[in-house]
Amino acid sequence: MTYLDEILKSRRDTRHFTNDEVPDAVVQKALQAGHWAPSVGLTDATKYYLIKSTEIKKAIKELFLEYDIKAANLTDDVNQKTQYQALKLEAIEEAPLGLVICYDRSVLNSFTIGTVGSNEAIKFSSVCAVQNIWLSLTEQGYSMGWVSILNYYQFKQLLGLPENIEPLGYFCVGKPATNYENQPMLQQLNWKQKQEAPFIEEITVLHVSKIENINFENQDRTETSSDFSKALQYKIDNKTKPLGSLGILEVVAKQIGEVFQTLEPKITKPNMVVFAADHGIANHGVSAYPQDVTRQMVINFLEGGAAINVFCKQNNIQLSIVDAGVNYDFPMNANLISAKTGKGTHSFLHGAAMSKTELELCFVKGSEIVAIVAKTGSNCIGFGEMGIGNTATASVLMSVILKLPIEDCVGKGTGVTDEKLTQKQNILKKAIDNYQGSDDLDSKLAYFGGFEIMQMVGGMLKAKEENMLILVDGFICSVAFLIAYKKNPSITKNAIFCHSSAEQGHQKILDYLKVRSVLQLDLRLGEGTGCAVAFPIIQSAVAFLDEMASFESAGVNSRQL
Repeated sequence: MTYLDEILKSRRDTRHFTNDEVPDAVVQKALQAGHWAPSVGLTDATKYYLIKSTEIKKAIKELFLEYDIKAANLTDDVNQKTQYQALKLEAIEEAPLGLVICYDRSVLNSFTIGTVGSNEAIKFSSVCAVQNIWLSLTEQGYSMGWVSILNYYQFKQLLGLPENIEPLGYFCVGKPATNYENQPMLQQLNWKQKQEAPFIEEITVLHVSKIENINFENQDRTETSSDFSKALQYKIDNKTKPLGSLGILEVVAKQIGEVFQTLEPKITKPNMVVFAADHGIANHGVSAYPQDVTRQMVINFLEGGAAINVFCKQNNIQLSIVDAGVNYDFPMNANLISAKTGKGTHSFLHGAAMSKTELELCFVKGSEIVAIVAKTGSNCIGFGEMGIGNTATASVLMSVILKLPIEDCVGKGTGVTDEKLTQKQNILKKAIDNYQGSDDLDSKLAYFGGFEIMQMVGGMLKAKEENMLILVDGFICSVAFLIAYKKNPSITKNAIFCHSSAEQGHQKILDYLKVRSVLQLDLRLGEGTGCAVAFPIIQSAVAFLDEMASFESAGVNSRQL
């Protein structure tokens, strides 16, 4: 056995350290080993930050403890929870040195060899650096412990890291106080045993997947006869109220009656579907938040802590969360619909966001998700979204589809400053100017699109095919609807536009579609929150149509009103 083999076998994720200081020479040698690690495209994207401050360590420890409680609550097994809480998972305050290893997303702003297949390639390079550092420390008689149970957004804020710098975690560095009986700590404590040998299998069969194209040229299944429309209007006009006095409620009531072809419509099993994905254009600083917030918010959805959770619970709406393409691997047992097309789109600043195949796959996946919802007996579906950078993507799609200047389409999104807005506009204008593709719609959708937006398109078109009531949220969902409308104009008959958002491009889309929204609340949160908030009003439209007395049944003289 070689000396390298011994180092590899003896490397440990250490949680117990002595009080011995780590000499600068040891640190420099270890970080130089990290610098020698493979670097995709020689980007040198890995950055190192040293932490010796007691105050900073204490603050990081508090971040850990907050998330550690959440981690413990992920299991309902009492014994497992007790075992977990007994584990020592960090030595943030005890270790003499803290090391934050990061990668710099800004290297993706220019063409980098090796990142075309995955935007995460630079992250992978930094992980290689972590391993080199670990092995170097082990060889020198020191060790390291990786702490990843943190809110990374708060972690970055705490350390004052720039937006483009993404930490892999916090690493505790020092001289190990134990060798854990020469085995990994979790194995020593019988939490889990490591396999004796690695999994190895040769793949000998080529698997070729075929995506069936969806025919979006659907025939309108809700052709309303003139007689039925008149009967519905007569019923509305003859309720015990002055003519037209319920305003937009009367318009919504008539629309719902026509969609379901009945004078007594019922909304059954309403469902809200939130599609989440990441966007390569976010790497260029078009959002006020880093890309990792998409992952954090999806976890927040799953834990029930977001606005859409609150409003859906309030109004008895079933909520479904879809991973359409988040740049993260969620646990298989998460209460999440897995429809990942990829780990985020590529940046469309210099090339296509996705391939035509991925575009078709998005349509298929979105359609399949809605088909499953329809089979539950739901006849009303709302669409929401989450994805850092998706207002930029939606703005460009709106610009190229409606042939409007990007300045008329782009807004502040998550709340960028005026200076950042100008920067955002310039980046997006450059992206549009760089487009050299065909003028057909699908070519533009593939070049500029987002996975969650295109899955919503497929979902909306399927909802029309299933004759469901379609609740449309704000700007981004309305851009998805605009695309669906371009493929099947009759879809507007099924759609209720729940609110006019604070994004400047939203009202322009509503005007183009010649539709009117239910609410004006200056919302710009996304997540489908506008749909959930408007739902009680939509229910009120159905309620008055179904239950309110007519002049005849109430014995009221209509001429007196």
